[in-house]
Amino acid sequence: MALDPRELDDAFLAFWRERHISTLTTTRPDGTPHVVPVGVTYQPETGTARVITSRSSRKARNVAAAGPEGLRVAVCQVAGARWSTLEGVAVVRDEPEQVAEAERRYAERYREPRVNPDRVVLEISVERVLGRA
Repeated sequence: MALDPRELDDAFLAFWRERHISTLTTTRPDGTPHVVPVGVTYQPETGTARVITSRSSRKARNVAAAGPEGLRVAVCQVAGARWSTLEGVAVVRDEPEQVAEAERRYAERYREPRVNPDRVVLEISVERVLGRA
C-alpha cells in the first residue's frame, strides 16, 4: 500500500525508529539485482534514508557506477505483519560531516558503529513509501 511520505502516522514513524535490520536492493552494472542486509536510518522531515558502508562494498560501487545522478534503490524492513519499503535515488556521500551525521543516526537506532576510515554514506532521497506498520 503506497503512502504519502509527507503524511506518515506516528506508528509508521516509530517502526522506522525501532531496531530492525533491513535489506537494500541495488542493481549491478550488468542489471542484475544485488540485495544485502543493512542498517538504515530514515529522516522523514527531509525524506532521507541513510546506509553507512565501506567505499569498496558492492552496494557502494553499484551506486557510484550510476554516476552523479544516482541509482534507484529500495530499502525494506519486515517485522511480522508490519513491513515498509522506501524507494528512491541513492548517491554516495563521503564528506566528513555527512559521514558523521549518518554515524550519529546509526548509533541512535542500532549501536555505535565500528571505526572505519573507508566509510561512506549511501544517501537515499525517498520518493515513494510503501508499507503497513
